[in-house]
Amino acid sequence: MVHWRTVAVAAGSAISFCMYAGDDKMLEELRKVPVDKGQIVSVEYCPVGSITDGNGNTRDNIPARVVVKLKLSPAAGSNINVEAWLPDPDKWNGRFIGLGNGGAAGHINPMSLVGPLFGGSAVATTDMGTAPNSDSGIGNPEVWKDFGFRATHLMTVAAKQLVEAYYGKAPDHSYFFGGSTGGQQALQEAQRYPEDYDGIVAGVPAHCRTPLHAYFLWNDQILRKCPFSEAQQGAVIAAANEYMAPRETPATAGRIVSDPRCTQEDIEAVIALARKKDTTLTDAHAEALRKLFDGPRSSLTGERIFCGIPLGASFDIAHGHLYLFRWVFGAEKDPMTIDFGKDIDTYTAALGPYLNAENPDLSRFRERGGKLIMYSGSADSCVPYHASLDYYERVCEHFGSLEAVAAFCKFYIIPGMSHGPGPGINAIPNFGASVIDWREKGVEPGVITGKRVVEGRVEIEIPIHPYPATTSGNAETGYGSTDGPRGGVERVAERFRPAAAE
Repeated sequence: MVHWRTVAVAAGSAISFCMYAGDDKMLEELRKVPVDKGQIVSVEYCPVGSITDGNGNTRDNIPARVVVKLKLSPAAGSNINVEAWLPDPDKWNGRFIGLGNGGAAGHINPMSLVGPLFGGSAVATTDMGTAPNSDSGIGNPEVWKDFGFRATHLMTVAAKQLVEAYYGKAPDHSYFFGGSTGGQQALQEAQRYPEDYDGIVAGVPAHCRTPLHAYFLWNDQILRKCPFSEAQQGAVIAAANEYMAPRETPATAGRIVSDPRCTQEDIEAVIALARKKDTTLTDAHAEALRKLFDGPRSSLTGERIFCGIPLGASFDIAHGHLYLFRWVFGAEKDPMTIDFGKDIDTYTAALGPYLNAENPDLSRFRERGGKLIMYSGSADSCVPYHASLDYYERVCEHFGSLEAVAAFCKFYIIPGMSHGPGPGINAIPNFGASVIDWREKGVEPGVITGKRVVEGRVEIEIPIHPYPATTSGNAETGYGSTDGPRGGVERVAERFRPAAAE
């Protein structure tokens, strides 16, 4: 029998419960949970059923759960939405999983919570305080802090309180999984709040955030002045694949660029080959390509602001995303007029201390047994691998050796993977399961199998080793590994990576 009742919570809001007889005590504990600087908006018991997201996608047979929605306001001008799902007590596996968001966030996709719930985990996510859209951050430093780091931590604290109230105990283990903006959230958690999670997966992480958006602006300005047709861009990508083919395994040669680290001579050779393939590429295109592949530098000092588009990657997702400049300069500022001198300095000073997750000192995370897996795609032009590779190297410098870091943190570069499915490897193992096994069972991640799957058919299947090892050999004679090169990317200047601030 199902009972409905409405009760008042300590924070003063009304909560509607749809509860089964006998569940009153557990749900009563949720009602009493004090939410610091926020309030519980609604608590609803949802039996097994279906959900549909904003795009019309439907999932059936979603396990029964309590859905708790919260609103957190740690400061005037802050507006953080959080949603937590709690499986029935007899289905709970003892874990809590925090999930990252994407892009400028600003909304919660309930479909993202389905996977962990099916696995028996309590799960939560946040809109990062940017609702109803990214313009909420214009001139509002509290939104900058929420988006940068605060919303994720406060979500975690509140969700763990709910877990303890509902199940009568704290989670046995807590994990955070995020990609892109979620990767920024992941590394902020490891650096700022190492006590929050026992294991973390940071996928294609946008952790070098303000330099990354300077890269978007750089590319945007170049491509507006000198656009490339689809055929011209295709010729450039084909030239990169062909030129870099001798460095590939037979399975990937000529098809993708597994390791786009290159010299200026390599870039010039790719440009020359592209112009042979497509004679419509002009001198202006060639100059644009030099700038796109090199990446932004300070017009005042020549210092590196961010990397360039990786060889073999599409240009399509390498520009746009200019909302951070609106946050600092206002909605009326023409992005084509923003310079890479004083304007970028102003922008960096305003946002960098809150948004960037660049601190290589992961000592507290390591000391409490934390495990971290990072991964990037070699063909990702939305969040290129360069800054993440360099961050891993800076962590190694901090701890004194690669071996010391590999004991708690692994980094994978996925050959030909874009910011999701792309021209290369598009199917990899579940890194979430890997980090759980590493933390709970001591099973250290090693070689993984990457696949290129098209219409259900496996086109490529190769082993992928943790950085810096690279794959050698072929399917016929057997794959092996070699000690790949370390570093090989120009470091973002320290002045564009200011120290973190609260």
